[in-house]
Amino acid sequence: MSDKKLASAGHSDYICLNYIDFLAASCKKRWSFVDAIYGVMPIFGLVTRNSRNLPQVPSERLKVLALQIISTQVSDEINIARLITLAEQQHIEKFDILLPYTLSEPQLDLVRQEYVKPLTLQQHDDRLTVSIPAWSH
Repeated sequence: MSDKKLASAGHSDYICLNYIDFLAASCKKRWSFVDAIYGVMPIFGLVTRNSRNLPQVPSERLKVLALQIISTQVSDEINIARLITLAEQQHIEKFDILLPYTLSEPQLDLVRQEYVKPLTLQQHDDRLTVSIPAWSH
């Protein structure tokens, strides 16, 4: 799966993650035992393996690390909350997630509950815009 499909950026501060392609890559991935642990582990501090080989640009790091944590074994709401946490760790304050469908308000509430910290979620059809307040980092 190419990085261009997983995320696209028209300019350096706009990030759009393609959640559909992350799920597809997750399905096709040959999972090692460690990959499986990362896929179901809710502790994001552990997503640091091979850190010296990660890209220096936060948006590129986000794409690489997202492939480690997106799992078809958990709900979309949990995966989205994981992406948000990962973006926060990379100091990314605003980004879009292209989804396969529009989330319902109860699903958005589950994402908020899973993420715990304050954030703004705005939905425009199948595109979810995530804004993390700078002071929450």
